[in-house]
Formats: sequence, C-alpha cells, structure tokens
Amino acid sequence: MMFLLKKIVSQFLYPMSLCLEILLLGLVFLWGAKRPRLGRNLVTLGTALLFLLSVSFFSSGLLTPLERRYPAVLHPEKISWEGRSLDSSSRWIVVLGGGHASDPALPPNSQISGAALSRVVEGVRLYKALPGSRLLLSGGKVFDTVPEAEVMARIAVLLGASPQDICLEADSRDTAEEAEIIAKMIGRGQFILVTSAAHMPRALALFEKCGLRPIPAPTDYLGRQPQRVSPDAFFPRVKFLNQVEIAVHEYLGLAWAWLRGSI
Repeated sequence: MMFLLKKIVSQFLYPMSLCLEILLLGLVFLWGAKRPRLGRNLVTLGTALLFLLSVSFFSSGLLTPLERRYPAVLHPEKISWEGRSLDSSSRWIVVLGGGHASDPALPPNSQISGAALSRVVEGVRLYKALPGSRLLLSGGKVFDTVPEAEVMARIAVLLGASPQDICLEADSRDTAEEAEIIAKMIGRGQFILVTSAAHMPRALALFEKCGLRPIPAPTDYLGRQPQRVSPDAFFPRVKFLNQVEIAVHEYLGLAWAWLRGSI
C-alpha cells in the first residue's frame, strides 16, 4: 500500500504535473470565480515556470550535481574503491532495472526504457572487459506481468553475454528492495554497481546502508557537456523538461529515503 501511495503522490510533484496544476487553478479563478487577478497571476506563474523548467540551463543545474558525483568507468581494468583494487572475489556486476513494458510483438531491446537499455549495455561492456565476472540483472514485475530482469537478460545475451554468467533478481519493486534482496544474494564483498548517473547517488546510499560495498559505474548520462554552444540551448524543449523530471524524481527519492532512515 505504501509503495503504491508513494508512486501516486510523487506524480503530483513532477514538473509537468505541477505546472498544469498551477495553470488549471489559475483558469478556475480566472473564469469560474470572482478573483480574475489571482487567476491571471497563477496562469502567468504556471507559464513562466513551464518555460523555465524546459530550458537547458535550468535542467543542467539540477541534473549535473547528481550525474557528475561519480566518474564514468572509462578503464575497467583500473577500477578501485577507496584505494583497494578490484580483487578476485569481486566477480559481480550488478545492473539495476530502469523501467520496462513487456510486449511479445517487440524485440527485447524495445521492451525496456532507454535508461534500462543503457544500463544493460554498460553492464555487458564491463562484463566483457573483466574476465571471470558475472552479471546480476535486477528488476521485478512492478506493474507488468514479466519481470524486468528477464527482459534485460535476453538483451544481455543478444549483446554477447553467456547465459551461464547471468543471474536474475526478479522480485524487487524499487531500489530500496533491490539493495535488500541483493545483499542476501551476493554477501558483503565488493561488486560493480551499474545504474543511471543521476540515480547513482541514491542507489549507492541505499546499498551502503545495507552494508554492501558497491563500486559505482554510472551510465545513461543525459546532461552531457556540449563542446560548442547551440541555439537549441536557448529554447524550451521536451527533453530538457524530461531531464528536470528525472532530477526531481531523484531528489524526492533521496528525501523519502532520508525520512525513512534508509540512507
């Protein structure tokens, strides 16, 4: 029940929902009540907020602190954690799910979100670069009939991973549950944790709270640093609004985890 309530309440706090709530409230006062001035102010506020949340400088300001907290793994053979090199017992590469919608009419790579696909690709890249490693793909059914981990596994095999080197965690519904279940599956040794760069701070905090020692391997960077200024940066775009929503989702997740004592 708490899981479902969390999902519903958070929808009202996302950028698009928040802007529409302000705009609709403004229209109510503008046309259905005797307070047109308040209505105009709310419509102006909602419009300005929607514009602000849809331009790159604002989305970058929210997303970059999350995405750049941990560096990308450019040289897997040099991976270390707090000065300790990756030892022979650190064979697990844990890849967290990022959303899916199973559809038998589509190939596996079209059944998961772009974020989840990026995570699987990164996991397989590290797997191929580190001989003797194994993949642990994580993701339950949530609101689907097929666990996300199963779809991820099919993609990993298509990318060249051996089925014998793949293990599934198919019961979790969110990151907190992933951390708790994976802690029971692989113990307390070091392992590589693959998830989206924006999601990494929250995921790492939740896993460490469970006594685990993850080595961060972020991927799925959205706030890339352009080498040249483009006119695109000065106009509102849906992709920038989406980046703000992802950032807000992570900040809300961090706040919720902190309030519950999970981090």
